[in-house]
Amino acid sequence: MSRKNRRSLKEKFSLKNSLVKEALSEFLGTFILIALGCGCVGQAVLSRGEHGGPMTVSVGFAMAVTIAVYVSGGVSGGHINPAVSLAMCVTGRLKWTKLPIYILAQFLGAFVGAAAVFGIYYTLKNLEKFMEIWRSASSCWLFSTDAFMEYSDGKLEVTGPNATAQIFATYPAPYLSLVNGFADQVMSTAVLLLAIFAIFDTKNNSVPKGLEPIAVGLLIIVLTCSLGMNSGCAMNPARDLGPRLFTAVAGWGMEVFTAGNNWWWVPIVAPLVGGVLGAMIYVIFIEIHHSDPQPGEENDVHAKYEMTNMA
Repeated sequence: MSRKNRRSLKEKFSLKNSLVKEALSEFLGTFILIALGCGCVGQAVLSRGEHGGPMTVSVGFAMAVTIAVYVSGGVSGGHINPAVSLAMCVTGRLKWTKLPIYILAQFLGAFVGAAAVFGIYYTLKNLEKFMEIWRSASSCWLFSTDAFMEYSDGKLEVTGPNATAQIFATYPAPYLSLVNGFADQVMSTAVLLLAIFAIFDTKNNSVPKGLEPIAVGLLIIVLTCSLGMNSGCAMNPARDLGPRLFTAVAGWGMEVFTAGNNWWWVPIVAPLVGGVLGAMIYVIFIEIHHSDPQPGEENDVHAKYEMTNMA
């Protein structure tokens, strides 16, 4: 394609509205997070541990976050999490008028990401005959099984030994109360935001530009390894509610909202509280005590492109 044709395409299709561009960026970033992250969980669950386990899920989800931030960071800041967006608004790093758009884009991205994971592992009934013909003709192992149907004997279950709803959303451990679960999510998300603020603070021991998403990925690994046993360490309302809504309409039913003593609201409200708490702790304990820059030094602590968009 010639340079002239490329320029013409750009002029015709490139978006001019910055908020729309940021919304699309958050949508795509959150889609990638869920498609890759929940895909890791699906592979581990549906293979009954043969192709994954807690460690692969932990590392896989962390790398999904890393890739998602790389994809969306330069346009929208790579929040991919309403708790992050809210904390950025509270601390003046994001305009409040953008918050509803960011959150809507994140929830939609998570919903579509869950649908993508479901589509990968679920063969529609009206395609079964075609699959039989295909298998007979080619003996292709790729289509030899419907993962969801084989795992749960044709049933999409929320609880029990053949439950598959946990592939998409988080559910509490049997011993966990709502109060303790709420505290668990507040603490884990507070640590998440506190550490994110440190990673992107140019006046602290900042990460070299371009490597911040990797640092965030390592942070997710340590959080899931240390605080993930009780409730899956969601720390992200979009990551939990978007896929949960998908499972409700895709065949699991309304039990996804009643399971775990009506657990569903905890991974929505608690991360929002914890995110603001962690951000404010970092600002109060660390950021406001930085010494004033000397003449010629960079004076903008928000100069990095990820998670700091103020356009």
